[in-house]
Amino acid sequence: MEISDYVRSLRRYWKVIAGVMLLGLLAGGATSLLVRPTYTAETQLFVAIQNSGSAQELQQGNTFTQARVQSYVKTVTTPIVLKPAIDALGLGLSPETLASHVDVSTDLNTVIIKIAVSDTSSVQSAAMAQAIADSLISAVETLEKPKTGGPSPVSLSIIAPAEAPTVPSAPNTKLNLALGGILGLALGLASAIVIGALDTRIRGEADLRRVTDAPLLGGIAFDPKAVTLPLLTQAPHQSPRTEAFRTLRTNLSFANVALRTKSFVVTSSMPGEGKSTTATNLAISLAQAGQRVCLVDADLRRPMVDEYLGLERNAGLTTALIGQASLENLLQPWGEDDLFVLTSGRIPPNPSELLGSGQMQDIVRYLEEHFDSVVIDAPPLLPVTDAAVLAQHVGGVVLVVGAHATRQPLVQKSLRALELVDATVLGLVLNRLPVKGPDSYAYSYYSYSSESSASQSEGMTAPGAVSLHVEDEEFNAAQQGAIEEYRPETTFPGRRSNR
Repeated sequence: MEISDYVRSLRRYWKVIAGVMLLGLLAGGATSLLVRPTYTAETQLFVAIQNSGSAQELQQGNTFTQARVQSYVKTVTTPIVLKPAIDALGLGLSPETLASHVDVSTDLNTVIIKIAVSDTSSVQSAAMAQAIADSLISAVETLEKPKTGGPSPVSLSIIAPAEAPTVPSAPNTKLNLALGGILGLALGLASAIVIGALDTRIRGEADLRRVTDAPLLGGIAFDPKAVTLPLLTQAPHQSPRTEAFRTLRTNLSFANVALRTKSFVVTSSMPGEGKSTTATNLAISLAQAGQRVCLVDADLRRPMVDEYLGLERNAGLTTALIGQASLENLLQPWGEDDLFVLTSGRIPPNPSELLGSGQMQDIVRYLEEHFDSVVIDAPPLLPVTDAAVLAQHVGGVVLVVGAHATRQPLVQKSLRALELVDATVLGLVLNRLPVKGPDSYAYSYYSYSSESSASQSEGMTAPGAVSLHVEDEEFNAAQQGAIEEYRPETTFPGRRSNR
């Protein structure tokens, strides 16, 4: 992974980072609440030499005292000092246990000894610190007393008596919160990077480039209104969704400049990636550009074009394939432009055989002769072989990739399936891209936010459709046992059906 990949993972999974960091803060706060408060009392002692001689003797005495101070610091945690303090306070502790609560220190080149004692009781910590200081004074006086008799040359004096602290020394809530936040942030960053490395979903162009170098014809941002209003004619004229299909139309023309093919299949790896809406809107966009376009619904398992456009489905592609009607009578005009639609017809029991037949090839050739562009909506590549079979009859294939829905291995399998049949991949279309974030698809020059135009387009109805009925008892009986290799057909909400 490159640095840009790590940055992209952090941006994608910022919620994970924030969540883990919040857990770290909560853990730090919970630790502060659950830990019993500890109070630390401190006292200070001054070590001096009982000497009033010359300046040289005083200097020698000061050097002697500083050397002795380190020994006194070590003496504080020994039983000779702690045992009398325990007896004086009546504590039920051993000298070793009390020593674990005592912290003794001295600054360099000084003769001051600091004794700090921690306890869960504020008063008790002060009492123990004072008792240990008094015991140290007695112990040093005993240890330093000359064997020949006389007073000890070393004198210890308390210069800062121990007082009961009012604020606990532990837990340190601010420190715990800071440590919890830092630890949570580190774990969150690591989690985001690991998840990003293991996540094979295609979220944007960067993920797509790990799979293929095929041209990216366009990206279509997710529009919540498209769920109920999927057609371009139902969207504002300058909406991002409309602009996306114009860009797709333009890029497709450049991708096809060498092949100059008139027919191409629009398919996807799996159901639910938006290949039918892409094919339908692409055909509409091509027709709006002045081309004579034919949209063919070759998804003979779950046809949806008739639902989107509000057309008759009973007579269509399968009717022409079995020779019950001519194509001229089956093509249904739609809209104000030169767009004609060949719906799927009745669902047959053998879609793959029909799409791979010579009759299907003849139909494609006929449509190429009479139209500028032939857009064919085909089933997904991986569940069934229909699209791969159909790809052999057309000039190219446009693969729709649903962002956040498709994984990289699935796209690889789809491309390999097309390679096996020597199909020409014109390019890929990233559908349902997020509007914001690292994988967003936006327009830098124009934006559109007219609710009035959108409300006006919602009232549009499909143009008048030609209703054709073909009765065939054998065909109707055969379609009762038609296989459904992926999700059964459903009625698109808010659309008129003439079935």
